[in-house]
Amino acid sequence: MRILYLKIFADLGRYRSFSRTAQANNISQAAVSQVVGQLEKRLGVLLVNRSTRPLQLTGPGKTFREGCRSLFQQYQRLEAAIGASRARISSNVQVAAIYSVGLRDMSRYVECFQEQNPAVKVQIEYLHPAAVYEKVLEGKADFGLVSYARRTRSLAVLPWREEEMLLACSPSHKLAQQRSIKLAQLDGERYIGFTRELPIRQRIDRFLRQHGVTVDIILEFDNIECVKKALEIGSGVALLPEPMLRREVESGTLVAIPLSGRRFVRPLSIIYRRNPKLSPSATRFIALICQPESFRPGADPARGGRLHTAHSVPGGAQKLRSTGASSMSRTKRGAQ
Repeated sequence: MRILYLKIFADLGRYRSFSRTAQANNISQAAVSQVVGQLEKRLGVLLVNRSTRPLQLTGPGKTFREGCRSLFQQYQRLEAAIGASRARISSNVQVAAIYSVGLRDMSRYVECFQEQNPAVKVQIEYLHPAAVYEKVLEGKADFGLVSYARRTRSLAVLPWREEEMLLACSPSHKLAQQRSIKLAQLDGERYIGFTRELPIRQRIDRFLRQHGVTVDIILEFDNIECVKKALEIGSGVALLPEPMLRREVESGTLVAIPLSGRRFVRPLSIIYRRNPKLSPSATRFIALICQPESFRPGADPARGGRLHTAHSVPGGAQKLRSTGASSMSRTKRGAQ
C-alpha cells in the first residue's frame, strides 16, 4: 500500500468530497475513487457511504481514517527527522590528507573552523597518497590534500601552497655548517630517500638528474618520520619540505640548509570530485585553509586572515588562494 493512499483517504474524511480531495492532492477525481476502491478491496469492508451528500464514512471508514491520519503524520515526522539527519551529515566535512600535510596546524584549522561553525564537524584522515585519491573518488571524503596532484576526468585540482625543499642533515654532518648548498656538493653523497612509488621521490630524482647530480641512496622509507630519524643518527642527507623540519631544527636534532641558486618546491593541492558539487561546509573549510597567513606564529587563527578570491571552480566552490607561498609545521607522520 502506498503511503500516499493514507493521506488521500484522510483528506477524503476531512473534505467529505471526492472532487475537493482530488484538488487537494493534485490528482483526478477518478484517481481518488480508484484509491478508495483499492483500499476497500484490500480491507474487505465498505469505507465510504456514497449514497449521501456530502458523503459519509462508515464506521470502519471512520476508524480507518483516524488511523490513516495518525500514520501519515508519523511518516511526515519520520521523513523530517531523516531529512534533518541527512542535512547534518552533508554539512560535516570529511578530509583525506597525506601524512606530511601537518597534523598540528590542521588541528588549528579545524579548531578555528568549528568555533565559527559549531554545528559542523570536520574529520581529517591521514593516509598514503593512493588512499587519499581513492577516498575522494569514492565519495568517502569531500576533498583531499596531496602533493604533486594529478588531474583526471573525475577530479579537479585546486593549487594550495608551495613548500621550499631544503637539504636536511645531522648537526654532525660535514655539510651542516654551510649557510647554503650548491647542488654539485651533493654529488656522490649518501642519501636517505623516499620509496620509489611516492611522487615526492620521483620529483626529487628528476630534479637531481636535471642538474647532473647523482647521489648514493643508502636507505628508502615511505614516510618522512623515518627519513628524519635516519638523518638524526648521521646516516646521510635528504631533501625535505621546510615545514616538516621546523620541529627538529628548533630542537637542534637536524640542520636545514637552503639550496644555492636553485629553487625547488613541493606543491600541495586540494583535490575534489567534479560531480557532485562540494557542500557549502566543505567550501567554507577550503576557504579557511587557503588563508595560511592567519596561522603564522603569533597570529590568532580565530581572528586573522583575509580571503583572497580568485575565480569560481566547478561545484559552486570559490577557488581561493593566499598571497605568497606559505607552509605549515608539525606532522603526525610521513611525507608524500
